[in-house]
Amino acid sequence: MFHYTIEIDKSTQQAIELLKDNLKEEQFGVLWEFDVQKKLQAKGLEFNQEYYVLEVCNPQEAQRILNKNQLVGYFLPCKIVVYNDQGKTKIGLPKPTALIELVDNPELTAIAENIEERLINCINKSC
Repeated sequence: MFHYTIEIDKSTQQAIELLKDNLKEEQFGVLWEFDVQKKLQAKGLEFNQEYYVLEVCNPQEAQRILNKNQLVGYFLPCKIVVYNDQGKTKIGLPKPTALIELVDNPELTAIAENIEERLINCINKSC
């Protein structure tokens, strides 16, 4: 499966705040918080679902992986999505290991596995 997604018993805003705190513990910062619902509605489109895309980055990890293969920058920064799906809050991400398979390099796979484990841990702690 290309993604990891969980359902939690918190509002999207509560989930985002907890997630931000958990990401800080792993030295990941939120570079951008994109409110998809607000943007689409501002463009006159009907979209009545809370949907946020967080772009997250650990600068040391980004430098380490870009020094090995600059094409991996196409996958950066990592994305974590927090959204409401039929009244339930979900948090998920595309798995870094699924994306890194596209460059076929075992050394990069090991780095992606570590990053994925840390990000999934941050998501799980947000429950």
